[in-house]
Amino acid sequence: MMGLVRSALALVVASLGFTGPALGEPVLLDGITFSDSAGGFEIVDAWGTGTLEDPFTLVERVTGSGDAILLVEGMTREFGNRADSNHFTGFALVKIVINETSQTWRQYRIELQENPGDGSTYYDGLSFAQEQGGDARPIVSDSFSQSRVVDEPADGLVFTGGAVPPGDSVTFSLVVTDNSPVDRFYIVQRRETPLSMLVQP
Repeated sequence: MMGLVRSALALVVASLGFTGPALGEPVLLDGITFSDSAGGFEIVDAWGTGTLEDPFTLVERVTGSGDAILLVEGMTREFGNRADSNHFTGFALVKIVINETSQTWRQYRIELQENPGDGSTYYDGLSFAQEQGGDARPIVSDSFSQSRVVDEPADGLVFTGGAVPPGDSVTFSLVVTDNSPVDRFYIVQRRETPLSMLVQP
């Protein structure tokens, strides 16, 4: 049933894609700018204010096998922390990602980078609400049953225990924080297939 719901969502979003932002055009949501200009995917819709109750929500269409790189700007000290965590700045984020590739996604990795190509370090302040537990660090997916936080040496999330076939969609809920706020950073997304899988008899 969930697969049918996600497929229906993907079909509706795809058919109404013209109502969203134009390809490459940045999306401004309550002080934060999200952009697909770095490549690998398209933002087709967006809404929210960044709080836990009303997270920034991005609907994204991925069509290739390479990295999907989301550019984020505006999370300054003046923006503050809307995720109610013990960090200088932060926001809650929900990503609805539509699989328009020819491959089934069996593992999904989301990583923070302050500089393109360089993993986030402990000293840059960026994290997925590191050192914050409870409801202030929601890291869940509707399609993957397991999630793992990688705080060192790079800040990343790895989702496993599920599959997203072509034409389906997957939802991720997370929190992004920064104790040394910079105006620009990147959220890099990778769809990975394990080299080997144990098949239960």
